Amino acid sequence: MPATLDIQPNIADADGFYEALIDLHRDLTPAESRLVNAKLILLLANHIGDRAVLRDAMARARDGVGADANH
Repeated sequence: MPATLDIQPNIADADGFYEALIDLHRDLTPAESRLVNAKLILLLANHIGDRAVLRDAMARARDGVGADANH
């Protein structure tokens, strides 16, 4: 059975996670913050590993942003 992207709330202590995410970026320049985001995305993508799930996540993340916002 192929894996599917789970979009239901699934983070224990979501507020604590959000606070840790904000702390991760504290005192970083915008460029450093973008680099940390890219590294985090690649680490989590490697953990997920399933290309179809990753493609679904990328499509959902892009939906409504940039050129896709007009579709």
